Amino acid sequence: MTSDNSNIFDDLGLNPVINGRSWVTILGGSRMVPEVSQAMYEAADRFIDFNELNKLAGERIAQYTGAESGLVVSGASGGLLMQAAACMAGSDPDLIMQLPDTTGMKDEILIHNKHRFGYEVCYRTAGANLKEWGAGDKPLTEQLRSAIDDQTAAVAYVFGPWLSCELSLQEVVAIAHERDVPVLVDGAAMLPPAENLRRYIVEGADMVTFSGGKGVRGPQSTGILAGRADLIEAARLNMSPYAGVGRASKVAKEEIAGLLAALERFVSMDHEEEWATWRQWSETIVDAGKDIIGLKSVIEDGDPNRQGPTAVFYFEENWDGPSSSVIQQRLAAGSISIHVGTGSYADELYVSPVALEPGEAVIVAEALRAEFSSNN
Repeated sequence: MTSDNSNIFDDLGLNPVINGRSWVTILGGSRMVPEVSQAMYEAADRFIDFNELNKLAGERIAQYTGAESGLVVSGASGGLLMQAAACMAGSDPDLIMQLPDTTGMKDEILIHNKHRFGYEVCYRTAGANLKEWGAGDKPLTEQLRSAIDDQTAAVAYVFGPWLSCELSLQEVVAIAHERDVPVLVDGAAMLPPAENLRRYIVEGADMVTFSGGKGVRGPQSTGILAGRADLIEAARLNMSPYAGVGRASKVAKEEIAGLLAALERFVSMDHEEEWATWRQWSETIVDAGKDIIGLKSVIEDGDPNRQGPTAVFYFEENWDGPSSSVIQQRLAAGSISIHVGTGSYADELYVSPVALEPGEAVIVAEALRAEFSSNN
């Protein structure tokens, strides 16, 4: 196991963690690569014009995404907040200062009933009202057309594990654009693959947000916002350094520098080589359940609901050992705290390799084998 905790974390008494749950914020996101840390260090003692920095960084994001413009925001959640603000208040200084009071504005964001998710609170924080569609008996195309009215500010489309919609993004875009309504995409956890940086813009989305941490490996507190130039400009005016609803979602100059370094690495790296490493680690972990009665041990590779090739252990009816949740708790409470996931599809335990470091797959496999072999 690697132990690269900073002295301040050691001084606080924090226990080191092996992260087998993926790039989740609750475990600290992903590890930043050295070039990102170096870019942040070099930016720390420089003064800049923040408006100029935002615009120039946005130009770089536009190059990577194929969008008209871009902006560094405070995580993908900050991107959702700024999407909503931009679509409701636009660039009008009086309306910007009025939010989250939306009196006199179009303030409804349409969201498919299968796209409801916890982070939609970010839309509401800007003052938006969410209007659900998709639960009726009529064809979805008719339902969406009927849902759009004079109060519709935008249509949201969410990509992510366990979220689905029978209408494709392109179909939703076509219907929304009939009424000049913008379409907002949340692609927070959709990198990698790298082609998703451009995919949603190509498919017609007006604004797209991604996490700048997770698979991009930039600062976990950053996000990428890309899209139409007028909407990105409106988002910029609704956030720090200005006094709009996005002021509290401030992004530091060091974080912008770090994200740009991470993006440069992300678009130029060999993703298949990294994927092969994850697959190898998953094979090591899956072997922990080999030949154990009541366990089905598999690698799920290419499943859109998994991030990378994932080691999965399904507990079958003849399993007579500890439950998946008990094993999860024991691993987390061990002398080496190992965090894994449970219950995505069925009674299962899974280990995502994307946040592991060299050597940790062996430690995880040994700990799992011990738990699988215990009697209670």
